[in-house]
Amino acid sequence: MAHSLHASSPAPHRSNRPDLATDAIRTAREDLAACFRMAARNGFEEGICNHFSAVVPGHDDLFLVNPYGYAFRELTASKLLICDFHGNVLDGEGVPEATAFYIHAEMHKRLPRAKVAFHTHMPYATALSMTEGEPLIWAGQTALKFYGRTAVDRDYNGLALDNREGARIASAVGDADIVFMKHHGVMVLAPTIAEAWDDLYYLERAAEVQVLAMSTGRKVLPVDPAVAAETYRQMREGDSESARLHLAAIRRQLDAEEPQYRH
Repeated sequence: MAHSLHASSPAPHRSNRPDLATDAIRTAREDLAACFRMAARNGFEEGICNHFSAVVPGHDDLFLVNPYGYAFRELTASKLLICDFHGNVLDGEGVPEATAFYIHAEMHKRLPRAKVAFHTHMPYATALSMTEGEPLIWAGQTALKFYGRTAVDRDYNGLALDNREGARIASAVGDADIVFMKHHGVMVLAPTIAEAWDDLYYLERAAEVQVLAMSTGRKVLPVDPAVAAETYRQMREGDSESARLHLAAIRRQLDAEEPQYRH
């Protein structure tokens, strides 16, 4: 299912090599590696096919991404690649998976607010991308974190193996942070790695309880829209700090149980 990338465009000329060994970049590498490891623990990965990316701190034309051929649970900070928007690897061994490059490069290039992009085929959210109607019913409290923040990319065209498909997906995003990709999976866009992880985790939890509720055969009752909007407002107050603490918590767990993620 996964495809290796073969870059076809030359790297832009640089008068000198950028400094890719700063403390900020090291922290981003470790944070992203922690998200990969915890995503694997939660069953959010699918083989070697899914991908997370983050714009490199201080370099808006470069992004961190996982290399082709590795499962999430294998990834470490040093294994992550730094790529440019032409598909050239500036730091790291290997190449990105082709769909990872074509989707994520276009997301970061066309949506400057999307500093981080997490794409998965995690089961419950993906299941809702396959159903009739809007994916989330706004019936569960956890789902209300995403009230008014979702979009649906309805035009599934197969694998994203060129820039045109990545550009089309980016154009479908609009102002959304969460994109349900019909027949495919989900994309979470965020300004920070912590916020991307927080949204990814709670999105799958919201999808899981909705699928369980739907499986009872009983009618699923949505929350009154006014209450939903107010609950969303309450949840979003301090959300970035809550996300920061959530990421810190998963890093403490991994420091104790899988410290190799930092290497």
